[in-house]
Amino acid sequence: MVDSDKKAAALAAIVEVQDGMLVGLGTGSTAAFAIAGLGARVAQGLSIRAVATSAASERQARACGIPIVDFADVAQVDLTIDGADEIDSRLFAIKGAGGAMLREKIVAASSARMIVIADGSKRVDRIGRAKLPVEILPFGAAYVLRVLTEMGGAPVVRGDYRTDQGNIVADCHFAALDDPRTLAAALAAIPGMLGHGLFLNEVDAVYIAENGIVTRLERTGASA
Repeated sequence: MVDSDKKAAALAAIVEVQDGMLVGLGTGSTAAFAIAGLGARVAQGLSIRAVATSAASERQARACGIPIVDFADVAQVDLTIDGADEIDSRLFAIKGAGGAMLREKIVAASSARMIVIADGSKRVDRIGRAKLPVEILPFGAAYVLRVLTEMGGAPVVRGDYRTDQGNIVADCHFAALDDPRTLAAALAAIPGMLGHGLFLNEVDAVYIAENGIVTRLERTGASA
């Protein structure tokens, strides 16, 4: 049922994709359903180009016949579709279980619109239960981990895992996320910290599917 809900949310969201768009493709199991769905639409005549947030998503997109362009040459994306580990009614999200949160955030920031797709298990009252991934420059790993520990993040490095950029990922376990914006600013200020999984301003809408029923929630104004 979870996979069918992921697929339902993805197929509902990709209806927003129109001819001529440059589309950002997210990473993860839910985003994979969106990529497959877009591939089917491309085979039926949809004309789009895309940028991928990970090597895995790029491989899938190319296999589906979606034309991929190098994001290094792209200043603005029309629409990005991606998954989330958690999302709440403020459209605050935690992302990064797949380790691609730095590229995902850059692509999201460049996008005129970002859509999150998720099954019902990812919707929460307030984000904070999921692990918060951070991407760390290897050169500064010991220092950054020390600072994260002092902040109460209890970071755990993902073994031998490296991002597509060759960086380290640590999963943090903060006891509470009462003030996500303050935490995001504190994380961003750590030298050697390259990115984190708090997406607080980027998401414009979310499509959530539960038991086959898809609900869309749209950002309506400033979030607390």
